[in-house]
Amino acid sequence: MVKLAIYGKGGIGKSTTVSNLAAALAEKGLRVMQIGCDPKADSTAALHRAGKVSTVLDLVREKKNDFTLEDMVHIGFGGVICVEAGGPTPGMGCAGRGIIAALEKLAEKGAYEKYQPDVVFYDVLGDVVCGGFSLPMRNGYADKVFIITSGENMAIHAAANIAMAIENFKGRGYASLGGIILNRRDVKNEEEKVRELAEDLHSRVTGTLSRSETVQAAEERNMTVIEAFPDSEMALEYRALADAVLKDCGVTVC
Repeated sequence: MVKLAIYGKGGIGKSTTVSNLAAALAEKGLRVMQIGCDPKADSTAALHRAGKVSTVLDLVREKKNDFTLEDMVHIGFGGVICVEAGGPTPGMGCAGRGIIAALEKLAEKGAYEKYQPDVVFYDVLGDVVCGGFSLPMRNGYADKVFIITSGENMAIHAAANIAMAIENFKGRGYASLGGIILNRRDVKNEEEKVRELAEDLHSRVTGTLSRSETVQAAEERNMTVIEAFPDSEMALEYRALADAVLKDCGVTVC
């Protein structure tokens, strides 16, 4: 089982990217689990298209521990196992608590033993890397962290902060930095800026995604590009990125 945490600034296209990576790997016959670690609880929406789903934190609030593993899980495109951590009641509590509760409950209720995923994605908001938001990096969770950024200054700043958190955890056996993913916004000198960021972090650019109307068209259908437009150029880019991410983790899939 390969466990990957995908971090990035809010609005950078992180959940769209993760969902398409999950769909691309599911196409190859891999068993994939995607865990949305964002209080908005919309990470997996394009995969299962079920509208609003019960989050782990919803279940904990409403039922304490009186719920099953199946209550937490929603099966999406290609059999992707979808879980949403959720967040607190607005204005109350810590958003990171949903991540902690979700990961603890998944382990407690035997999710990994039952579903036996080949690949687990943690889709994590990277504007703040503290408390629960840093949990997927920690020992026993992700093996590698990939950071999604564009060439925009705020996205690069967030990426650098995420990398700093990874560096600070390095001596504890936590996840290491797998690479940088460039999700283009077509700003000036974008590739050069992101390449320099990767070099400063002693890492590399794992892959690049084009800015494309195909992505927006798929989102309007509430679907991944892989499902909605499987023969498109963007679908090919997501498949190539999925292969590159696994390769950076030392895994080759035919």
